[in-house]
Amino acid sequence: MKLRISKPFATVIFLALIATLVGAFKFNSCAGNGWATPAQYIHACYSDIPALYSERDLDRDQWSYSSTTNAVEYPVLTGTVMWIFAKAIPTGDDEILNYYRINAIFLAALFIFLAIIVYRIRPEFAYLAAIAPAAVASLYINWDLWAIASMMLSIYWFDRKKYQHSAVAIGISISTKFMPVFLLLPIVLILWRRNEIKELLRYLLISLATFAVINLPVFLTTPDGWLRFYQLNFDRGQDWGSLWYGLTSLGVNLGNTNFFAILILFLVVLLFSLLIFSTRETVTLADVSFILLALVMIASKVYSPQYVLWLAPLAVIAMSTRRDVHAFWIWQIAEVIYHVAIWQHLATVTGAKFGLPLAGYALITLVRIAACLYLVGVLVKKQAKGGQFPHEFLFKSTESYP
Repeated sequence: MKLRISKPFATVIFLALIATLVGAFKFNSCAGNGWATPAQYIHACYSDIPALYSERDLDRDQWSYSSTTNAVEYPVLTGTVMWIFAKAIPTGDDEILNYYRINAIFLAALFIFLAIIVYRIRPEFAYLAAIAPAAVASLYINWDLWAIASMMLSIYWFDRKKYQHSAVAIGISISTKFMPVFLLLPIVLILWRRNEIKELLRYLLISLATFAVINLPVFLTTPDGWLRFYQLNFDRGQDWGSLWYGLTSLGVNLGNTNFFAILILFLVVLLFSLLIFSTRETVTLADVSFILLALVMIASKVYSPQYVLWLAPLAVIAMSTRRDVHAFWIWQIAEVIYHVAIWQHLATVTGAKFGLPLAGYALITLVRIAACLYLVGVLVKKQAKGGQFPHEFLFKSTESYP
């Protein structure tokens, strides 16, 4: 990836660097008091990094997947990063703080790297990825940026038809956090529409091989620990931030959450597929990745606060005109409000004297989802403009499409 050090590029890097420092300042309150509860929720500086250091026995030099019941709840590469950093830090009174700091340094570097990739894909809007306030507020909650960076590399290479590089990158990303597996859908549909069937089969094979090479050693040596992540996600009920949790909290109980989540996911896949095939020109992966992952997250049984880190760069690379920017900021404002709301509600749950009641939190959850859907709608309208309507596609020969 060749880069010219232009003034806009330098500005984006500078903004990303400032964002990492602002994020570090926000989380410094918790680092100073040892992540005490409920203070870590009151000050919105909770992080999984110090919490799981001891809860998953990483402080005892235990391999992330050696326990059947207490393995880390992440795919292999995230668990490996957690374990390596636990081995690297010195033991002693400040070991939890040191563990957080070494992770935070790498997360800051990844965020700056992410800004570089966004600049390469959509330079005119790259500044938005660096200053998105909800993303900056969530920088050091979790290890997600490791997967997001490789996912964005995969998108960058795919749209430049470097399919083998992209396939390896997405295999790595799926092995770090499972979310990017959904991007295989647009990848398949785009290559299918381009009639690049051999490239499609090769892409899937390389992605699968990359995933297998990374995962098989852990699966074969500690199968129960490896499987724990997938079992927890399958068995999970409606959880914080989800549409289902918000509705239930307001007294709207739909019953079987798994059924409705799968139903909505199926509808998302169907409508998304029609969108890709309904445009006159083949879309790029950058154009549609936000639309798909945003809808998947809305259908999901949980929406963790750090998920905005996934969506912010995808939203930026999906934009093509300044008319899209207002929807981005409406969504970001809603995400910031939600970021405050989730922690203030958890503060109440964990014994704080003041906080946000359940009904208020549930309403803000639905507002966040509505704002996200608004941004999705703006981007879908942009993609569909000038193309065929989905129902027209259903009744026309595919020979009329490029």
